[in-house]
Amino acid sequence: MQENIISEETVNEGGLNFVEQEIKNDLEAGKNGGRLNTRFPPEPNGYLHIGHAKAFIMDFGAAEKFGGTCNLRFDDTNPQKEDTEYVEAIKEDIHWLGYDWEDRLYYASDYFPKLYDLAVRMIKEGKAYVDEQTSEEIAAQKGSPTVPGTHSPYRNRPVEENLDLFERMNKGEFDEGSMVLRAKIDMASDNMHFRDPIMYRIIKTPHWRTGNTWNVYPMYDFAHGQSDYFEGVTHSICTLEFVPHRPLYEWFVKELADESYCPRQIEFNRLNLTYTVMSKRKLLQLVKEGLVAGWDDPRMPTLRGLRRRGYTPSSIKDFVNRIGYTKYEALNHIELLEHSVREDLNKTATRVSVVQNPVKLILENYPEGKTEMMQMENNPENPAEGTHDMPFTRELWIEREDFMENPPKKFFRLSPDKEVRLKGAYIIKCTGVKKDENGDIVEIYATYDPDTKSGMPGSDRKVKGTLHWVSVPTATQAEIRDYDRLFAVENPSAEEGDFRELLNPESLKIRENAMIEPWLAERIQAGDHYQFQRLGYYVVDKDTTPEKPVFNKTVGLKDSWAKIMKK
Repeated sequence: MQENIISEETVNEGGLNFVEQEIKNDLEAGKNGGRLNTRFPPEPNGYLHIGHAKAFIMDFGAAEKFGGTCNLRFDDTNPQKEDTEYVEAIKEDIHWLGYDWEDRLYYASDYFPKLYDLAVRMIKEGKAYVDEQTSEEIAAQKGSPTVPGTHSPYRNRPVEENLDLFERMNKGEFDEGSMVLRAKIDMASDNMHFRDPIMYRIIKTPHWRTGNTWNVYPMYDFAHGQSDYFEGVTHSICTLEFVPHRPLYEWFVKELADESYCPRQIEFNRLNLTYTVMSKRKLLQLVKEGLVAGWDDPRMPTLRGLRRRGYTPSSIKDFVNRIGYTKYEALNHIELLEHSVREDLNKTATRVSVVQNPVKLILENYPEGKTEMMQMENNPENPAEGTHDMPFTRELWIEREDFMENPPKKFFRLSPDKEVRLKGAYIIKCTGVKKDENGDIVEIYATYDPDTKSGMPGSDRKVKGTLHWVSVPTATQAEIRDYDRLFAVENPSAEEGDFRELLNPESLKIRENAMIEPWLAERIQAGDHYQFQRLGYYVVDKDTTPEKPVFNKTVGLKDSWAKIMKK
């Protein structure tokens, strides 16, 4: 898998990627009557992640671009793993990213009667047979890419016997795993998928939509193309692992299609992201073993997790557009995703003052009991957002990291006898500290220069450092959850051994004693985005209450993507 710094060979002239160009060519050629209908076909057995988003951004986006339509079809062919919880979550995630299927909501189970009838027809035509071998025997009997397969001992059963057994399979007369229905194609084919693929298997778990109506369920390769055909889908856009499946897709579809209409499969590369796993199995393992706090844990690549972390729909779309769609697999930098999020929030997030690791600063020459209101800019990127007032008092909270007794040479924050500006307020000078019995600093003392108030005449005296702050009497305590990469290695999927041992032990740090300004405390609503001055971008978490505000770190201010691009 190659590293993808930025999308390469992903767009043709006119700004179309190769998938869109193929669609445009088909439309101009008048295929399918000049009609475009795509589909997004998720399995309702888990939550969508950002890789799925790349897929349905293409499905819905291409339909929008060329005036077509896009269906949402749940591939509900395995009742053992499916749940309505996932169905509703998938709908919600698609809507969150700004797409809608309108009245085109379908389920593969809608087509179970038609698929069953097609299977019966194929049995009658000698194109399918019931096999009683075990799964291990079938796998061994298929041979290898260099060795032809051998025929099943049941391959030449009489049609009447196959029909009888298939009907009895569906009535529930046989155990799971005891029989399958296979297509009769070519056991010597160079394409392993053509070596008598399984069409149906026995599953006795009740289906969440059809109940106990069926005891046989179609395999993906048989159900998918036929479902596309039944719905009128013209372009079945999927990921590269389905390239070897395409001939079989076409073989099955041609059991139904003719020259007037036939779905076409086009494949693009999956979204792979550094410091992340996309495997549903591994993500489920993380959730079930309590290694994360659920599917919406902000460290997860699920859309629910990204939403809770504060990522925005427009930033995800921007990221997908930047990495593009290609015919080769690539490992994309998470720094580019963070860059897209940062760019979006920089334009929209209100700036506020929050002190994460507070230590008290006392201005010895500031009058006790006095409160001034300092004007703070809401968003320098958009002056129309205006300002808000923040109270300034004798006692303030500042970041503990913003003070050092014995600083290195290029430390431009507060230290003994040094001056800094308090953002939006005055220049101050440190005069001393107070320590507890352990030698830890509990209070910092300083004086302020009343002639240096920000925005006032004569206030332009320059100092090298500027600190954010919050007034002690008016501050509200809050919890800050600082999230980092879930994995400590760049490509955990490529590492040998237990992937759980690659988890980043520093992926979550919780600060319970942060102090926030009153203007913010009065406006907190879950999902709102803010830039904490000098700290980064944060979102109000769903766990927040009026008594205890909770914020999740979305992304820091430092743009590491710029460094990567310079390499």
